[in-house]
Amino acid sequence: MIGDGIENAPLVTDMAFAYRLLGAGRDSRQCLFLLHGSGVDETTLVPLARRIAPTATLVAARGRIPQEDGFRWFERIDPTRFEQKSILAETAAFAAFTNQAAKRHGLNLDHATFLGYSNGANLVSSLMLLHPGIVRRAVLLRPMPVLDHVPAADLAGIRSLIIAGAADETYGPFAPALVTLLSRHGAEIDARIIPSGHEIGDPDAAIVRQWLVGPAAVA
Repeated sequence: MIGDGIENAPLVTDMAFAYRLLGAGRDSRQCLFLLHGSGVDETTLVPLARRIAPTATLVAARGRIPQEDGFRWFERIDPTRFEQKSILAETAAFAAFTNQAAKRHGLNLDHATFLGYSNGANLVSSLMLLHPGIVRRAVLLRPMPVLDHVPAADLAGIRSLIIAGAADETYGPFAPALVTLLSRHGAEIDARIIPSGHEIGDPDAAIVRQWLVGPAAVA
């Protein structure tokens, strides 16, 4: 990390979701909202995000549902089925939080990327479908569809990168359905499969970094 590490970024707790802000005030319009996976916290995606976009402002948010020694974003019934009321409530709360955080810190959501991993990626896709207009660019690592009932959302103009793991036996098989779902609603999807399991690392960082600076990213 450059300049400000997690140890120098206090946990902000006066909004609906606790979060840490890193890189504020840098000469960059680039901003990443980070949504972690299950059973961990907001710090876990920061190293990956720094490899992807070293100068970006990071909003590292924490899910509100306790799980083991960490947190998740909404309740689950089993590894591939999720409590729908929890998804609706937590997604609505995060939509409000996103707008409040952007206003507080002077962030332009038109230039923000929402980077989610696993359960965090599922929250981002739910945010896209349930509250269109907030997310303009999304990176979904090891995601799957989670909504039982999908509204008629218009996702035209939204760019999304979906990266699945070829050896991710539990969640990988669900990724194509999410690609189809978001595409049918008008989103521009770049779907990749890498030789990985559910874990994420340098191969993901390299793909995301290239995707962010590609010609279509310049708006």
